[in-house]
Amino acid sequence: MEWIALANPSRFLALAERLLPWLAAATALAFAAGLYAAFFVAPEDYQQGATVRIIFIHVPGAWLGMLGWAIMSVAALGTLVWRHPLADVALKTAAPIGAAFTFVCLVTGALWGRPMWGTYWVWDARLTSVLVLFLMYLGLIALWRAIEDPARAARAAAVLTLVGAVNLPIIKFSVDWWSTLHQPASVFRVGGSTIHPAILAPLLVMALAFTLLFATLYVSAMRNEILRRRVRTLRLLQVHAAQGA
Repeated sequence: MEWIALANPSRFLALAERLLPWLAAATALAFAAGLYAAFFVAPEDYQQGATVRIIFIHVPGAWLGMLGWAIMSVAALGTLVWRHPLADVALKTAAPIGAAFTFVCLVTGALWGRPMWGTYWVWDARLTSVLVLFLMYLGLIALWRAIEDPARAARAAAVLTLVGAVNLPIIKFSVDWWSTLHQPASVFRVGGSTIHPAILAPLLVMALAFTLLFATLYVSAMRNEILRRRVRTLRLLQVHAAQGA
């Protein structure tokens, strides 16, 4: 099946029904392997002790918070440029999921920062830009709820998403552009990772598990949104039929 065929909501629903059980099973297996490796294989850090294990939640949360907005940016182009029938569905349903992972990143970062920095929060460039990302998610969700016309809401949300995409490179390179408390890139960097393999391997497994969870929630949310819109359309048709009778 060509990817363009998924523009048809009925075909997407059929694919989602087949895909979701496999995604859920893969997510469960990945989390089982990742949690075992994180708690029984990965050693404690010689300086941070057991608090280093926060990395297995904090880092995937940060990655997926940014990935959510990147997906929304592509969907926004689909709405404004290509007029893809499912683009606004993809944008709308990604926002709450991306916001949830960004919130996890912020909370775990605060819990990690308290023993390391002596405080839960500093107005660090990386922390502040991630907080801005979370607030933009909330603003986008509020925008969808404030505009009743789905077409107008989709266009407004698409514009806001593309404007907000400017924050993604700021988050990524903030530790390089400014002097910050937050450590620089340590996983994907020129010259290889600076994280010990005993920590890096479980981290990558947990990142895979969280990514699969993101995908499972995302496909499920898109399916539910399509069904919700069909119900809304049927109700409007019933209202029009009753008024015309």
